Amino acid sequence: MRPDLLAGYDTALPAAHAAILARLLHALEHEPLPGLTARHHHHGHTHVHFTHTTVTYPTTAATPFTEPPPHLTVLTDGTPVTDPAALTAHLWPGTDLTTEIANSVANLALARAANPTPATLTGIDQPGHAEQLLVDGHPLHPCCRTRTRMTVADLLAYAPEHHPTFALRRLRVPPHRWYGTAAPILYAHPWQAAHLLDRHPWLTDDGPTTPVRPLMSLRTVAPIDGGPHIKTAVDIQMTSAVRTVSPAAVHNGPRLSAFLTTLTTDLPLDVLTETEAGAAITDHGPDRHLAHLIRQAPPPGAIPLGVLATTPAILDTIDDPYAFLEDLGTVLFAPLATLLDRGVALEAHGQNTLIQLTGGRPVRTLYRDLGGIRVHTRAGAPHLHGDLPTDDPTELRTKLAAAALTTVARQTITALSHHHHAEPDKLWRLLATALRHADPKLRTDPLPVKATTAMRLATDPLHDQWTHLPNPMAAFA
Repeated sequence: MRPDLLAGYDTALPAAHAAILARLLHALEHEPLPGLTARHHHHGHTHVHFTHTTVTYPTTAATPFTEPPPHLTVLTDGTPVTDPAALTAHLWPGTDLTTEIANSVANLALARAANPTPATLTGIDQPGHAEQLLVDGHPLHPCCRTRTRMTVADLLAYAPEHHPTFALRRLRVPPHRWYGTAAPILYAHPWQAAHLLDRHPWLTDDGPTTPVRPLMSLRTVAPIDGGPHIKTAVDIQMTSAVRTVSPAAVHNGPRLSAFLTTLTTDLPLDVLTETEAGAAITDHGPDRHLAHLIRQAPPPGAIPLGVLATTPAILDTIDDPYAFLEDLGTVLFAPLATLLDRGVALEAHGQNTLIQLTGGRPVRTLYRDLGGIRVHTRAGAPHLHGDLPTDDPTELRTKLAAAALTTVARQTITALSHHHHAEPDKLWRLLATALRHADPKLRTDPLPVKATTAMRLATDPLHDQWTHLPNPMAAFA
């Protein structure tokens, strides 16, 4: 299909193996994995002991947010291994993780082959364009580019790293089979629509939408001529979950949007509201596989933090890394902590959190995707469905800290340190200062990080598991 990518794919494959292997080593370094009995460090190497084998690797290879050497090698009982899928097959034989890891490697190599040169800022103000600058996907998850059930043809047609445009399908739904606030027309991803029409003959294809671009999440799209974003259901596992739209999300989105808009009025943080949502009703009620959300689009030029931290052309626009982080503390981290005090924990990771820049400095934060947040039962929110409500302050703090501190702060500080030669300790001190009025536990407690590999190997892979890392701000508390 794309013979022009073949040489680039072969060239990119060793580095793709290394990039996924390094993410897997981060899990070996920190997570409560099946069969693991002990870890110890000796002369710059980590030795991870399992019931039937020992894995040895350079400790620095497990450093997150950095590019490992292209031929990264680990030893399993002295035998060299460079393929992360071979390592998972050896450690946990017979599990689906091996197939997922192999898929992630292949898709990452293809993504890098399609983007052989550093991105430029040309067209960055066009709807959805900035989101397609992210090539490598999730910075910590070894399944960062897993897209189960998608063929190579599907990836080239629909994956954001391949910069496609396409149209969604408008599927008319009988009114008595519709749930939600939107009109009874299902906006279906074309990959999904092909699987739905044969299965549900009462759906009527009403033609295509105007052209759209896929965003970082693949199943969420931006019309190229402007207008709201559309989050669709796609029965494909990406990283850790199959990406559907739950009935709870259909119910919660518009109601929670109105509540959060009021709650953030005095903050330099805007919630991109979910204005409409709907799902077709099948024998089991509103169906997560036949659903969509309509979400307010960000203003032109807003950049997801995950893109900012991985795009040298954007980092080049930052003159002073310390002033940048100080501004980020004012418009992002301090407002997130204020919302936590008000009973709402936003899942502010690098995909959900966008920043408006003026002259290379952050001036406002935009947050999107309400499905992963947590809301205290006494915060005054409208009645919510699903697992969003909680009365556990630890759950709220963990949700915020894992996304905003363990991921966004660490990735951003690493990027500023490498690109601008900034001092990490000084950057962490500035962040601690920004959080000086926040819950002290955010600055002193170990940082939670989701144990994504342990979760993929668990009986219930959707049940959150956590591990913890040292908090760099504790030294300044």
